[in-house]
Amino acid sequence: MAIVVVILLVFALLLLGGSVAFWLLFRQRQAPRKIAPTAKVMPAASALTFRWSYIILPLAILLLTIALAAYFYHLLPPQVGYHFKADGSADRWLGRGTSLLAMLLPQFFFTLLAMSIAFVVTRLGAILRSGQPISSKMGGIISLMSNMVALPQIILGFAMLDIFSYNAYQIHLLSLWAFALIVMLVGGIVLGVFFIRAIQQMRAVSQ
Repeated sequence: MAIVVVILLVFALLLLGGSVAFWLLFRQRQAPRKIAPTAKVMPAASALTFRWSYIILPLAILLLTIALAAYFYHLLPPQVGYHFKADGSADRWLGRGTSLLAMLLPQFFFTLLAMSIAFVVTRLGAILRSGQPISSKMGGIISLMSNMVALPQIILGFAMLDIFSYNAYQIHLLSLWAFALIVMLVGGIVLGVFFIRAIQQMRAVSQ
């Protein structure tokens, strides 16, 4: 349930981020000559092209989960407990290979989602701007939107680590709900500050 809530929150934030990004693009399109002399502008030749930095966090988390899966694989029993009762004991099990596949596939999916977001937004932004100068802030917003996908990846990765820890060492980590709440609060604060600053700077530039 915690993972579902985080995923819904991330998609809501992606929608908000997309709205802000295209609002900034349209503001720049309507007033291309009002960019302040001190504002940084991306060169037309490299404006809004896909960059690996846009998906650095989802990619890093994917590689980390693969490394954890490789480390724990031989420590796991043939049947892996993945659902736990209130006392912490497992009440549902999956085969070792099936459980690893079920935990890694979502990480690949979210990494591909982040890549798709970065690619689509950069392409649409380039079309909308039609060669006109683009504020360097746009690159930061695209990076933020794509790396935002790392939030559910972090939750899923923590859940996987907790499952592995219990099955290998009979040790539970922090409650998943508590960890998810921490991630949502920190992520929400960072995103909120970034969007507010981006909107304030664009307003200052266009005045």
